[in-house]
Parts: sequence; C-alpha cells; structure tokens
Amino acid sequence: MKVMLRRNAVGHLVVYVAKKDLEEEVVKEVEEADETIFTLANGWELAVAGLDNPLKLPKTVEARRIA
Repeated sequence: MKVMLRRNAVGHLVVYVAKKDLEEEVVKEVEEADETIFTLANGWELAVAGLDNPLKLPKTVEARRIA
C-alpha cells in the first residue's frame, strides 16, 4: 500500500494511509536488513524497504502491513 511519511508540528514522524484515511504517529522504528519497521500508535506495523538515511520528508513510499 502507498503511504506518506512526514513530520508533524511537534517534529514526530507521522504515517498517512490514504486508502484507510488513517494518520498515526510512529511510536517505534526498527532497522532490519534492508527495510525499516514502523510501529504506529494504533498498533499497526508497517515494513518499508529502501529508505534513504537521512530521510527527506515528505515522502510517499510503498509499505507492507505486517501486523
């Protein structure tokens, strides 16, 4: 699914999922071999592959829901 990553006014990373009309803060970020796992405030876990470091925002990426 396509998601948009951005920073909110406080500076926290936020994920927006347009098809679900869902916008949640990232509460945990884990780097794995070739992807980043984001845990959202609502409990969802999204895997995103190939992110640049440092992250240039806002950015639309392809994410895979794993939990």
